[in-house]
Amino acid sequence: MAEKLFPKRTKTGPWTAREAEDLKKYLGATTPEVIARILGRSVDEVDAQILELGRIQRDGSWTREEVAEFKRIYGTRTDDDLSRIFGRTVTDIHTLANEHALAKDKAFVRKLRGEAATKMPRWSNDELEFLKREYPTQPNLEIARKLDRSVKSVVSKAHNLGLKKSPDRLREMGRENVSLRYQDEED
Repeated sequence: MAEKLFPKRTKTGPWTAREAEDLKKYLGATTPEVIARILGRSVDEVDAQILELGRIQRDGSWTREEVAEFKRIYGTRTDDDLSRIFGRTVTDIHTLANEHALAKDKAFVRKLRGEAATKMPRWSNDELEFLKREYPTQPNLEIARKLDRSVKSVVSKAHNLGLKKSPDRLREMGRENVSLRYQDEED
């Protein structure tokens, strides 16, 4: 598909900021060969730039945009690739994933391990009762932490059970989101 969409051309020389961002976008989602075709670079140059990304390490707090992107791609990238993409240590990757109760996508884990199926932890009756009782009024992250499950798992099970957030909780979530938006603008 990449061969059809991207004509064979090979650029050389310094990488532009846009090319580096595109590399991060595709890193872990496809092979270096496909990335090279998309960016019009040689595979050797792509491999070298991936190594260079691994040398860049940032400290400090995560921006709201970084956290949003992290949550979006976490399930489909290895922790090493995420470390390169965000310029953070693997420990930082684990810490943020745990803070947000994130988990790798089952299909992604199967692909990595070469397995046909992933064993899913079953919900106990106590967990289901807790979810039914707490879901309407509690944040998904809080529920996920108490049940030692991912937020995605909590949301999926609630959807399957037909559970909904209460109007009061939805209003509170809206206020929290607006507050976060204004807080980010002030920082």
